[in-house]
Amino acid sequence: MNKIIRASRLRFKRIIEHLKIFKQRVKLFFVPRLGTLYHYPPRPYHIPINYNKTNKLKNTPVISIVTPSFNSIDFIERTIKSVLEQRYPKLEYVVQDGGSNDGTVEILNKYSDSLTHWQSIRDKGQSNAINLGFNNTSGEIMAYLNSDDTLLPGTLSYVAQYFSKHPEVDVVYGHRVLINEEDNEIGRWILPPHCNYTILWHDFIPQETLFWRRRIWDKVDGYIDESFQFAMDWDLTMRFRDAGARFVRLPRFLGSFRVHSRMKSIGKVDMVGVKEMNLLRKRWHDPEISGVKLERIIRRYLWYHVLLNNMYRLKLLRY
Repeated sequence: MNKIIRASRLRFKRIIEHLKIFKQRVKLFFVPRLGTLYHYPPRPYHIPINYNKTNKLKNTPVISIVTPSFNSIDFIERTIKSVLEQRYPKLEYVVQDGGSNDGTVEILNKYSDSLTHWQSIRDKGQSNAINLGFNNTSGEIMAYLNSDDTLLPGTLSYVAQYFSKHPEVDVVYGHRVLINEEDNEIGRWILPPHCNYTILWHDFIPQETLFWRRRIWDKVDGYIDESFQFAMDWDLTMRFRDAGARFVRLPRFLGSFRVHSRMKSIGKVDMVGVKEMNLLRKRWHDPEISGVKLERIIRRYLWYHVLLNNMYRLKLLRY
């Protein structure tokens, strides 16, 4: 009898444990993943085969990309290769280094024949480096890629084709893959279609996937605001919006955002990032906004994201 009771208790305990696990999984199914950098344990980085296919264009636009760097020896080569291996025929690729002393300059020398321009001098920070880099470009399409992030295969061809077919569009961006130091995948951001209202309150646009036309860059006076250390990309997209830019979120993963212990997004988000984001919200919306009100404002956008994300996880959507 005692054995039967112990066995029954053990089965009951297992059922309770399974129910708890099931409850946690159900809960995770409805939790927004935008804004979080770890979604699951590292796994091999999967890229669809069709991403490697490129289409020839009759009038191929020049694409200008700037990579700001400083002591980026651990990742800079992988970033450079992700751009050069696009094999895009009309590419201006500039690396603006801030005077690195860790071996980054040797990497830049290695690729000097493939770079449009590179320079290693002391600068005033990331925003200043981006501006210095863009001073050496002339392309119709523009972007900047940080020295620890990467482009996905076929991105430049895909973006160029979209811009060529949609002359009315000024700015595009896409979905994001999160990777770790070893290039393993640790998450994905599935973004809803662009919402001009949402970007005034929160920056969900993945910077490494952002491309824009030079005409809108010139319209906002052609510069990255050097007073920002963290939110310079959000400031730029808000200025694009204010200038009447037409945005489109493309149905494709365009870039990878690397998560590592030395990244600025982790080291400075609490001290500098939050302060800068609040400054931008205050610039566009005079009153102070509480966290509760902000959550309410972006709730619909996040629920749309949850829906698309789960459809993607269930393979009902493919990108």
